[in-house]
Amino acid sequence: MARAQRSEPGFQSPFYLGIEGGGTHTVAILADARGEIVRRAEFGPANILLLSDAQFLDRLREIQHAFKDAPAPSAVCLGLAGAHGKPEFDRILLGAQKIWPRRPIKATHDLETALAAGDSLKSGQQPGTARVLVLSGTGSCFLGKTADGRTARFGGWGHVIGDKGSGYEIGLRALKACTFYFDRDGRWTRLGERILRALNMNHPEDLIPWSPHAHKSEIARLAKEVFAARSERDPIAKDILDGAISSLAKDAVSCARKLVAKGTKVEFVFAGSVLLKQPNFTRAIAREIKSRWPEAITKPIKGESAWGGVVLAAREFEISPPVEIPSVQITKTSGQPPLSPTEIRNPKSEKLDRLPLAKAIRLFLDEDRAIPASVLKESRGIERVISLIVRSFQSGGRLFYAGAGTSGRLGILDASECPPTFRTDPEMVQGIIAGGANAVFTSVEGAEDSRAQGAEAIRFRGVKARDVVVGIAASGRTPFVHGALEHARELGAKTVLVCFNPAMKKARLSADVIIAPDLGPELLTGSTRLKSGTATKLILNLFTTLAMVRLGKVMSNLMIDLNPSNTKLRARAIRIVQDLTGATNDEAEKALKTFKWNVRRAVETLSK
Repeated sequence: MARAQRSEPGFQSPFYLGIEGGGTHTVAILADARGEIVRRAEFGPANILLLSDAQFLDRLREIQHAFKDAPAPSAVCLGLAGAHGKPEFDRILLGAQKIWPRRPIKATHDLETALAAGDSLKSGQQPGTARVLVLSGTGSCFLGKTADGRTARFGGWGHVIGDKGSGYEIGLRALKACTFYFDRDGRWTRLGERILRALNMNHPEDLIPWSPHAHKSEIARLAKEVFAARSERDPIAKDILDGAISSLAKDAVSCARKLVAKGTKVEFVFAGSVLLKQPNFTRAIAREIKSRWPEAITKPIKGESAWGGVVLAAREFEISPPVEIPSVQITKTSGQPPLSPTEIRNPKSEKLDRLPLAKAIRLFLDEDRAIPASVLKESRGIERVISLIVRSFQSGGRLFYAGAGTSGRLGILDASECPPTFRTDPEMVQGIIAGGANAVFTSVEGAEDSRAQGAEAIRFRGVKARDVVVGIAASGRTPFVHGALEHARELGAKTVLVCFNPAMKKARLSADVIIAPDLGPELLTGSTRLKSGTATKLILNLFTTLAMVRLGKVMSNLMIDLNPSNTKLRARAIRIVQDLTGATNDEAEKALKTFKWNVRRAVETLSK
């Protein structure tokens, strides 16, 4: 057994590290002997079957790095998706022992950690009882366990041949049903409308090229639209969910029968995002289970799966377990800057809900009128950032924006406008948003809270020392953004923070330049899509437009590297060539066609 660590102030040794890795994300929790959470962190996915040995070690190193200034664990438990038996357990152990040498390590699957998270830590599973974990998230599976340690597993065959009642199957059945009824009735259903909106598609036929390459998590996310349609009394959604209820209940009971005889008391514990986020659906499954197993006790999982890893680490190595399951919390750090102005109430709008529309409109426009002056006060810092971007471009570097929510979307917007406006390679200016592509159109809960995911995004985009990374966070405190900036700086890239919290200038941050105009409170408290969003758009416009001007992509005030990809832009290209050369409309058009609508080359040729 590992030597007990010295107690840290406020915590009591020994310390246990529980890790739960799934198909979409990984959670790690470090707790002390009293059950106090020392630290909790989130990372990218860790399905052991989908990671190479090198990738698995990288994931473990990320966890180790995130906990580097915390007490070393006395024991570690890893419960990973895709781990079915000894071959996977051996892989997990081999990798974990390289990261935490001389520490006792338990390797298991994520079902066991989930089931342990539902245990009472004071007494464990009661003698004579059996417990069945009913899991439905992206996938589905069942794990039963008796008090004397006998186990039974049901399902877990993956989304191609299994996963009945999972988010994936619900989403897939919805896609198939919508297209079937469209073929049969010639009518696109309300559920179909929801699916197209969720996928940002305009026509059912857009599903054809998308579907063969869709990741199972993308299809599983469509389950949310099925539940929403069910609440609108959509008969197709009702049929799909009724089938999932029956399937999950039948399989849960089948798992129980593998362990105990009917008439025995069994606890059915619900876990997974589908069951935990859809209480009406879960209650229906509970009723169906009780109709098939009258002695059933049904309840949602208590705590999160990574906490089950803490419990198993303590039990496996005979270390006294924590007394109770604590609520999930993030350890607070000292030295936090004051509350951002964006979170303070604006006295001018305290009667906003009662203002006549005419006065409300004037109030909003008057408030926006002060934005340019506030941004202008940051002129020196903005100049420095533009110079950094120009030097980066000149040396073959790139500009990356990283943000969450509105800030991330504005970065993506500015990046997406550079190729048509300046004929740049899409690689040259890139936007990164917490939560990935899905977050561009919908809110992805909790995506902004992970520093590790911000760092991971920077790593997988291949940021180099010659690049510039601009983090955008209205409050200045978004963990995803700071994780991105910290890792970018470690890689040698120049870093910039754009925010609207002047106090951040005094904080110790991983940014070479901080742009922090004082815009004051938003009229709608905390709604940073208002003044903060407007100011962000102004600042990003300055960064890329003036950087491109310095690169010679503008002559006078005309875009000579315009990419004329449609009728409107071709007409503009002709006018630009005429204005700069004095050529006729026909001459300008002929030159542009000769050079495949390259404005610069047409201008250079006609100017000789």
